[in-house]
Amino acid sequence: MPHRHADPDLELATMRAVEQHAPESQRQLAGLLGVSVGKVNFILNALLNKGLLKVENFRRSDNKLGYLYLLTPHGLQTKTRLTKEFLRRKEREYIELQCQISLLRDELASSDAVRQQVRGSQARADRSPQST
Repeated sequence: MPHRHADPDLELATMRAVEQHAPESQRQLAGLLGVSVGKVNFILNALLNKGLLKVENFRRSDNKLGYLYLLTPHGLQTKTRLTKEFLRRKEREYIELQCQISLLRDELASSDAVRQQVRGSQARADRSPQST
């Protein structure tokens, strides 16, 4: 079976959700992230194994035992680094998208101009007397 690697963007999203929302269950975390509980379990285990998260037991209001996931100091540093990398990548993608949008707009404008020239030529041809 091939070794699966965690998605760095999903790891970052997980660390952000843990820090901001302190979810009481993997199901709740899965809902926040929009992924399956199995995927959350995989990501949490990867983060725990890397020493980025720690887990503590607590007693929930329904008197069941729950788990509280907390970022470790190393986890906070890693989250900051991943956030900077994510932001740099998204800023590059944004610039690339702006260039693509500009090129597509130019292409459409050029295409529209050609289409108008063709229509104008056809209209002039339709109005001119036909030679017989």
